[in-house]
Amino acid sequence: MKVFKEFKEFAVKGNMIDMAIGVIIGTAFGRIITSLVEDIIMPPFGYILGKFNFATLNIVLKEAEINDSGGIIKEAITLNYGNFIQVLLNFIIIAITIFFFIKLINVIRRKADDPDNKTVSTPKDIELLSEIRDLLKDHKKNQ
Repeated sequence: MKVFKEFKEFAVKGNMIDMAIGVIIGTAFGRIITSLVEDIIMPPFGYILGKFNFATLNIVLKEAEINDSGGIIKEAITLNYGNFIQVLLNFIIIAITIFFFIKLINVIRRKADDPDNKTVSTPKDIELLSEIRDLLKDHKKNQ
């Protein structure tokens, strides 16, 4: 029973819930980026290359064994380097997309953290603390 209580305390803590939310959002974002790469970016790229599909590139190490009626007895053994190239291209495109997305978030964050930027309102408690700080500075100068 003590273990269950400890697990419940651990699970209810904000860090675990925040992490779970991050994983869920990350998974959804990953699907969006994968769809962007596979459905939007790669088709024009394939069209430019003449409807070429990297995934079909391979080196046959051992031919398939076929019986007299044309049925496959043993599958061919192939080194599918084209699939690796496809996955590598997907990774590069995903990495570039995430880089620009994070860059956009950093620009927005810097804008929000800028004290001279008046488009983002300062919370009331921060304003009050700033006023108290300024009053204390003035009080020290006047002494």
